[in-house]
Amino acid sequence: MSYVMTVTQNMWLSLGVVVFCWELVKAAETGVFPDFTLHGEYILGGLFEVHRINAVLPTEYRQPETLQCHRFDFLPGIFQHVQVMRFAVEEINNSSTLLPNVKLGYEIFDYCSDTQNIMSALDFLSSKGSVPVNKSSPYEPKVISVTGPFGSTQTITVAPLFMSNLIPMVTHGATSVQLSSKQRFPSFFRTVPSDEFQVKAIVHLLQELGWNWVAFIGGDNDYSRDALKKFSEEIKDANICLAYQETIPNNISKIPNLFEKLDNLNISVVIVFANQEFVVPFIEKAIEKNVHKMWIASETWSLSQELMKKEGIDTVGTILGVTIGGIKTLQGFEEFVHHSMARESRTACSNESLAGAEDTCNQECSECRTVDPKSIFDEDPTFRFPIYSAVYAVAHALHTILQCGPKGCNQSQSVYPYMVTEALKKVKFDLFNQSVEFDEHGDPPAHYDIVYWDWSSRCHKIIGAYHAGIFDINDTYIHWKRRRMVPELRCSAECKKGHKRVRTGYHACCFDCLMCTEGSYINYTADPYNCNKCKTEEWSSNGSTSCKKRLLVYLRHKEPLSAGILFSASFILLSSVAIIALFACKYDTPVVKSAGGNMCFFMLSCLCLSSISVFFYVGRPNHAHCVLRNPAFAVFYTGCMSCLAVRSFQIVCIFKMASRLPKAYDYWVKHNGQWVAIASAVAIQLFLCGLWLGIDGPRPMNTPIAMEIVIDCSLGNTYLFGTIFVFLGLLSVACFIFAYMGTDLPKSYNEGKSITFCLLIFYISWTMYLTVRLTLKGKYPTAMNAVSVLCILLGILLGYFFPKCYIIIFKPDHNTSAYFQTAIQSYTIQSNM
Repeated sequence: MSYVMTVTQNMWLSLGVVVFCWELVKAAETGVFPDFTLHGEYILGGLFEVHRINAVLPTEYRQPETLQCHRFDFLPGIFQHVQVMRFAVEEINNSSTLLPNVKLGYEIFDYCSDTQNIMSALDFLSSKGSVPVNKSSPYEPKVISVTGPFGSTQTITVAPLFMSNLIPMVTHGATSVQLSSKQRFPSFFRTVPSDEFQVKAIVHLLQELGWNWVAFIGGDNDYSRDALKKFSEEIKDANICLAYQETIPNNISKIPNLFEKLDNLNISVVIVFANQEFVVPFIEKAIEKNVHKMWIASETWSLSQELMKKEGIDTVGTILGVTIGGIKTLQGFEEFVHHSMARESRTACSNESLAGAEDTCNQECSECRTVDPKSIFDEDPTFRFPIYSAVYAVAHALHTILQCGPKGCNQSQSVYPYMVTEALKKVKFDLFNQSVEFDEHGDPPAHYDIVYWDWSSRCHKIIGAYHAGIFDINDTYIHWKRRRMVPELRCSAECKKGHKRVRTGYHACCFDCLMCTEGSYINYTADPYNCNKCKTEEWSSNGSTSCKKRLLVYLRHKEPLSAGILFSASFILLSSVAIIALFACKYDTPVVKSAGGNMCFFMLSCLCLSSISVFFYVGRPNHAHCVLRNPAFAVFYTGCMSCLAVRSFQIVCIFKMASRLPKAYDYWVKHNGQWVAIASAVAIQLFLCGLWLGIDGPRPMNTPIAMEIVIDCSLGNTYLFGTIFVFLGLLSVACFIFAYMGTDLPKSYNEGKSITFCLLIFYISWTMYLTVRLTLKGKYPTAMNAVSVLCILLGILLGYFFPKCYIIIFKPDHNTSAYFQTAIQSYTIQSNM
């Protein structure tokens, strides 16, 4: 609130000073008079830059004086704007439906300076020749609205004078974003969109063409500065880099330095967002220096006829532009221009009361009398409809205030500017099938066309549009110089598929490319600078943009390898059961007793249970599978191995130690030493396995390997796992020692070869398993583990039990007591010799 009060106080202070100067100028008889005047019941003001200052003005003045605009360059394009306003007013005056029986008038001033022509604005504020400062009640100024000025800087400079009295300004060219602030400009309206939308259209154009290394060149005014600020905000998330920004220098000789900087930075796309007064000398220098670029033109010059007619303009490269959409042809305007210029005298001081005052009239326009009407009509048509609709918007607002109807208007109604302002906020009507209305900021709906300068036909072609946030373009109409394709104008070429960007400097558009490694991918939409790791259950190869589901790998039941393992395990199981049955039938025979008698049944039972553990190697493992694999095998195989060791030890004792240590042997036999030894070995292994399972036993684990997830059982605590199999190894060594000691025993009792064969299979199988586990990945170590178990079990069957079964079945004559006695006697005789 304090800020608003301070601004208001300063504004009124400034206004007071200006009013003082006004009175001083008036007293010196250096008045300001309208260039174009039409008397009417309601006057519309117009500020148009018919002449442009092209020289350096003095910085000091010794007396008040009015700027003589007619001394400077005449602008036919702006004079066209004047004619459009006059045409619109006269068309409304001739209308029987809009403001019937009400005559509008206008006062138009040549506004060639935003500071030294301030008297024109004060004339609009005046009421009966003076500007009241302290107003206790609303007053009626000379005009009910003001159209113009064209430029944003000019508008921002003069607007506060009208805002203080809520005199509506309906401008046709001021597009600065600042003017959308209703706090600063409460009675400001415009019939051209804000630069916010024009900048968005340019950004969309750059994105559509894939250009991201650009320069922004502007003029030294609010129009360019505000656009640059907005452009910098818009490109933050658009992957566009502003490589260079510069203001077109007033000193034309310095423009080539700007071109040199563009070349040094390798910039091919140049956005020229400036008024035509800055652009014309800039492009002329580009023609002179043979500069070839991709130019993006703002709406102020995108349809410039003056530049299109320049000799050599086609050498500067490709020009694309953004222009106000929906350019309309004003029916009757051309005839109006020819007719009005033929009938009227263009003497600025046309008011009879000013006879003899030509020394003080600053609105003289000698060129206005001699300019060719056709050249006026052929000027850039971009802003004809905005001016035309601005006048009509005021007329519709006035139509509402006066409560006009078919029978006429209520002309007894007093009309104050603030009323027109309020009515303008609610205005909505159609002109040439285009809606005219204003949003809460006083801005119209944004609608732009994208134009292309076609050198072959020397015309502007509409190739796209931007409306309501939707961008559409057909670039096939553009004649690209090289390969008839859209050129890639970027700081760095886009990375190949599956590569991430590695920034090489300050700008995000400049980068190197690095391939994403396997197990990672890149999502360009979310983050083009980082490779993302795939989830555990996913995988990707080098240079991927997405991850794929890993294949779950384990020994499935339908695989041939699994079928072989299950068949072998079933064979061992059935064979063990069959041998148990055979030994049970032949229990009293010497072969069964020499094999261990009851001990054989325990061994075969352990073989059966060990073979059952193999079944749990096939299928997707769970916790139960993991417990019933190696731990179960270790316990049951310990039973088998301890039986073999004890059996070998017993045979050695019977033939070699019983006579030497009879008491020890008797104690062993009397207290069932063989079963104690077997139970002790199994108990130790049970304890170790229980400790292993209790601390950190095997459990299911998922091991990602490339495109696969191997589902297997972990080893758990490797120290305890190693201890368990070291214990098995010690048993096997003991078994081997006892078997070796019995190599000279009778053939019927000599188990050395069989046991040695079993142990060799044991060592070879586990060596192969460990080798495969350390060298291969996937399901093969699991399969090799199952195969090694099968080989060990088959080794016992083939090496120990099958020979005995062979004798029982095929050589029954060797399975007699007499045969065994003969073998013992032969051994005794040989031992005594």
